[in-house]
Order: sequence, then structure tokens, then C-alpha cells
Amino acid sequence: MNIRTRLTLLFVLLVASIVLLFTVSVYYLYDQFREQEFQQRLEEKAFTTVRLREDVGEVPKADLPLMTNEQVTIYNKQGVVLYNQGNQRPRFPITPAFLGKITLRQPQYIRIGDLEAIGVLHLNSRHEPLLIVASGNDRYGLSKLDRLREILFSGWLLSLFIVGIAGYLFATDALRPVAELITQVNAISANNIHERLRVGRQRDELADLARTFNDLLIRLEEAFVLQKSFVSHASHELRTPLTVMMGQIEVTRLQARSTEEYEIAFDGLLEEVKSMIRLVNGLLELARASSDAVTLNYQPVRIDELLWQAQSLIVSKKPDYQIDIDFTNLPNQEEDLVIVGEESLLQTAFQNLMENGCKYSFDGRVSVRIAFERKQLQLTFIDHGYGIPESDLPHIFEPFYRSESTMTINGHGIGLALTQRIIELHQGQIKVDSTVGKGTTFRITLPTAYDSSTHSSDKPDVNASNIVGA
Repeated sequence: MNIRTRLTLLFVLLVASIVLLFTVSVYYLYDQFREQEFQQRLEEKAFTTVRLREDVGEVPKADLPLMTNEQVTIYNKQGVVLYNQGNQRPRFPITPAFLGKITLRQPQYIRIGDLEAIGVLHLNSRHEPLLIVASGNDRYGLSKLDRLREILFSGWLLSLFIVGIAGYLFATDALRPVAELITQVNAISANNIHERLRVGRQRDELADLARTFNDLLIRLEEAFVLQKSFVSHASHELRTPLTVMMGQIEVTRLQARSTEEYEIAFDGLLEEVKSMIRLVNGLLELARASSDAVTLNYQPVRIDELLWQAQSLIVSKKPDYQIDIDFTNLPNQEEDLVIVGEESLLQTAFQNLMENGCKYSFDGRVSVRIAFERKQLQLTFIDHGYGIPESDLPHIFEPFYRSESTMTINGHGIGLALTQRIIELHQGQIKVDSTVGKGTTFRITLPTAYDSSTHSSDKPDVNASNIVGA
């Protein structure tokens, strides 16, 4: 059952219940009114009959207004019939218990089928109690009640039909924007993922739903474009060394060569294999950094130790690189050096910035400075190298992007994209300033686990969710 049908049925059921309750109430109240009115008429008939009998003896029927099947019977206190209008046998089975309940203040009413009777107490001129029972058939009142029941029931059925149509139209109008959204969503695919949903009403829940879908489409488009670019560049980067390796192998196999020539060919192949390994490792690190932050293992780590480890790894592979780490501004409390993060990822980020600084500088040197502020620390990586053109600055954090001025230098364009992602995972920021021919400065800001304004005995909040927003 679709929502439109469900809403229509619920609407009809709700309104039908309310209307039915109203009609039953009207019918019941009118029935009570008719009964009270007829009781009053019977009571007046009873008192009028007994008074006339006391005054003139036998009461002629023509002297009183007639009712259908009317009858008036007078009893004494012992239940003996003193008078029976028309000398007819009482149509109502009056019991001594019924007569015994009649008092001056409390008349008794009884109904059997269409016949109704009321018993009242009257004191005659000699102050003798007389029990008068007047009965009759309220033919006109009951016929009006039957007619009212027919009108109410017919009106209720008609209202159901009208409410059903109105409910269907109401549900259709209410769900029309949803149908439009479904049509628009079905029309969006990988070929037109840039399309966005449109809603006529701008201030209701459906508009909020459309905006939520649009935000989702924006994220999907970014992920789709990023993945497409990633696959394209990764395929290209992997194809290049494989092509070189295949060419070297084919050339080497063309003719017999000396041992030295084979060693040279193998050394070339080994370099290409190392290049592929570096590329694959970079791709794996980028994929890991792009995964859900909740899956990463965040622990308190010291920033100075990470910098020393990154420096040692680079220098061990490239002894001609010079990395100067300035620790002159260390804080008085060692806790200010502690951040909550994923140790291996942070070390990779620092290593990338150090290696890039040395690789793209004239003297192979990079300087690292540490500054501290309340609840955060700042790392600055400074080199005096080629610099980055202003037109390239907006793109340097894109995967596989490389400036034309650096095409001659070995690299794959993954390092800075990976570094930015790692810093963002740790709720930090990375900024860059560069001047062509003078050098480049990268500034990283990371939140610390301790508040530098507190005492060293204070406990840090090392919950990863407070740092990463997991």
C-alpha cells in the first residue's frame, strides 16, 4: 500500500469516526429529549385525568387530548384499581414493586417496546394517596426519531464518499513534491551527477529534504570526480614505469650482453620497481587517510619525537639532505608537546613536507620551527627553493597534480594531497606561502591534548572523538 492510499484511508477513517460520533450523539440526545417530552405529556395526562374525575366523576375521552393507545389507571396505596379509563384492561403489566417505588418527588418510568408508562403520586382532597399510571404510544415522536436516524445514516455515508474524494485529492497534493523529487532523483546518473533537485515550496520539510539530497549529491560528485581522477592518474603513473621496464627488458633481450651491461639493465629495472613501490605505498597511504576516521588508532603522541623520527628516516635514505629542527621555543611543560593522533600518519605527513622541502630547494635544506599557543601548536616548514607559481597554489593539494616547473624532478604528486588529508583528520589546518625563486613555507596548526594554561598535573582528554570528531 503506497503512502497516498494510506493517507487517504487514515483521513477517511479519522473524519468518519468524528462524524459518526457526532451523529450518534445527535441521535441519542434527540431520543432523550423525545422521551422526556413524552414523559411530561403522560404526567400531565395522569394529573389532569385524576383531577377531572374528582370534580366530575367519569372523564369523557373527548375532554382530553388523545394519544395513541393511551390509558390511565388509578390505584390506591394497596394497589387496588380504583379507576381505569374506558374500563379497559391495563395494557401495561404494572407490578406492586413498580407501584411501591412511586413517591411525590420521584415518579417512575417504564417502557416496553413502543409503549411507555409513567407512575405518579397524587393526594386527593381527603389527603389520601392515589397512584396514577398513564401509558401510551408516542407514535409521532418515534416516527420522527426513525426519520432522523435515516437522515443521519444517509448523511454519514454521503460524508464518507465526499471525505474519501477530498482525502485522495489532499494526499495527492501533499505528495506531489515527493513524486517530483523521485522523478528528479531517478533522472540523475553518473553522466549528469552535477544536476541538483528543485522544489517549488522553499520553506517546508520537503525543501529541507531536497537540500539534504543536494548536499549528498555534492559530496557524491566530489567523491566521484576524485575517484575518477584518482583512477585515471594512478593508471597513468603505474603504466609509465611498467612501460619503461618492458622496454628495457625487450632491448636487453635483443642481443647477448656482457655481465656489466646486464647489471646496468637490472639496476635500471630496480629503480623503476622502487619507483612503483613508492607510488603504490603512496596510494595505500592516501586510501588509508581517506577512510573513516573512526577506524584509525588515535593515541597521545609527542610531536618532537615524531619530527625526530621523520628526520632520521629521510637522512638515512638521503644523506645529502639537511633538516634543521628548531627546539629553542620548547614549552616549560612537556605535556604541551602531546597531541592525540595516529602516529604513523602524522610521521608520514611530516616526512612528506621535509622531503619536499629538501627536494625542491637549491641547497637541499629545510628548516622546521615549533611555536605554541593555547590548546594548539604550530609547525612551520621553510625551504629556500624554486617556489610555487601563484597559479599553481590552488591545485597543489590535488592528488597527482604537478607543476610544469617540477616535471623534471622525480615524484608522483601524492605527497601534499596525503599530507592535507592527514592534517584534516587531526582537526588541524595547513597553509602555504610561496614566492617563485625564493622558497616556500608550509604552516601546520594542530590541537594539543593539554591546555597550555593549565598545570602539569591536569589530565588530558585523549578521547579520539574529541579531536577527530568521530
